[in-house]
Amino acid sequence: MTALLQVDQLSIAYGGIHAVKGISLHVDEGELVTLIGANGAGKTTTLNTLGGLLRPAAGRITYNGQDLARLPAHERVGQGLALVPEGRGIFSRLTVTENLQMGAFHRSDKPAIASDLERSFSLFPRLKERESQLAGTLSGGEQQMLAIGRALMSRPRLLLLDEPSMGLAPLMVEKIFSIIREINSQGVAILLIEQNARLALAAARRAYVLESGCITLAGPAAELAADERVRAAYLGH
Repeated sequence: MTALLQVDQLSIAYGGIHAVKGISLHVDEGELVTLIGANGAGKTTTLNTLGGLLRPAAGRITYNGQDLARLPAHERVGQGLALVPEGRGIFSRLTVTENLQMGAFHRSDKPAIASDLERSFSLFPRLKERESQLAGTLSGGEQQMLAIGRALMSRPRLLLLDEPSMGLAPLMVEKIFSIIREINSQGVAILLIEQNARLALAAARRAYVLESGCITLAGPAAELAADERVRAAYLGH
């Protein structure tokens, strides 16, 4: 089986720091994979590079059989690779609806865009209630829903999610993860970075552990959740 996303010996350096040191990973079609690790391990750097916001120093990124080396970020979105960045990155002075429409910037199929907008509102009823509200006035949880909904408007085959639970209340975290599982059940592959390793491992099929820019463990998420090294380092045991 050919992976939807294949990363081979990826190295990333910036500002004199060698942040990621020759990592390899893959995500199959429709799969939910998580990348866990401590702050500063290189997780966000990896995701931003996959999304096209940073350039790798070495290595190869292949998505849907295509080498992404020279493909700019906005064209990756058009190919079905969407990033929900850490900090959400919403347009605070645009309304909820306008933010969602921005997710379909590369599309011209207006009837389908309108249909996907309604799909986003059905997935996130709270956004429907606030469709005319400025995004900057939403709560943190609502902004996270909006960031995910905006990415879904691009009709991704692979969703890159960076710390979706950051700063959210426990009940909202549960809601966000329920939505993540629902999106994945609809066939969208997901590569997830998440500070709550317990939730991430429970949601994912496979997992990688990133430490100081290197992948030190990989395997089925359930097996890593039971691994004493992972339990001691990330699960509070």
